[in-house]
Amino acid sequence: MANTEHVDNEVGPTVGVADAAAGASLAEIGVIGGSGFYSFLDDVTEIQVDTPYGPPSDSLFLGEIAGRRVAFLPRHGRGHHLPPHRINYRANLWALRSVGARQVLGPCAVGGLRPEYGPGTLLVPDQLVDRTKSRAQTYFDGLPLPGGTVPNVVHVSLADPYCPVGREAALEAARRRDWEPVDGGTLVVIEGPRFSTRAESLWHQAQGWSVVGMTGHPEAVLARELELCYTSLTLVTDLDAGAETGEGVSHEEVLQVFAANIDRLRGVLFEAVAALPPNAGRDCLCTKALGGMDPGFELP
Repeated sequence: MANTEHVDNEVGPTVGVADAAAGASLAEIGVIGGSGFYSFLDDVTEIQVDTPYGPPSDSLFLGEIAGRRVAFLPRHGRGHHLPPHRINYRANLWALRSVGARQVLGPCAVGGLRPEYGPGTLLVPDQLVDRTKSRAQTYFDGLPLPGGTVPNVVHVSLADPYCPVGREAALEAARRRDWEPVDGGTLVVIEGPRFSTRAESLWHQAQGWSVVGMTGHPEAVLARELELCYTSLTLVTDLDAGAETGEGVSHEEVLQVFAANIDRLRGVLFEAVAALPPNAGRDCLCTKALGGMDPGFELP
């Protein structure tokens, strides 16, 4: 990487970046993904960001795509050393907002819960189901932050968990790359790191859910609490245990299919980043999530 810097989030009576003016100028858009996405950024600078919730999964990698300033964060850290249930989701979203990102794209690998959603399917979900167990999934837990600030209890609406503007940009981006996406569907998120039993998978399928993954929650929830626009792009890497009759899912199969589609997915992300509106022009439900309520701390 060309440069390495360090950005501190000082925590006093309020929570925010130490140098808000500098932080706000570093990125417009955040991308949270796997290590295969590093190479789609131009002119990369690596920075470290501290948050009131501890360190994010890794450094942020700042660069440009189609003239837009982008912050990339490897969800599982370099070397993929963090399992899904141990990712510091709160720190990740906080770090992205602290450098100026207001729109976030979250590509992830999933299993298909219907035979028609086979490997290589790109599905842009419009709904989310949480089946996780142990993850910190809110900024409004009433627990003191370093420095003594205590968040207020705030209830945000998650009726529609994904940004409608971001979803449309992702769908159109896929079509421009000649990859017809599935428009809408429900992503169910399990705790991991194990895959589902066949009975669990059949139950997920019976509920009418579309795909199953391990990282889409609480990313969407936390993004909404920070009034960020969040869009999930799910790449089906396998048919889940309840949707096929073989030996079930293998990690090797997931990696092979993801690797075979990484270039296509990078291309879609490139197009989606270019199509997202300027941050100053955002006027979707995400920007009004707090509805004027006082979170008890300053958003970064």
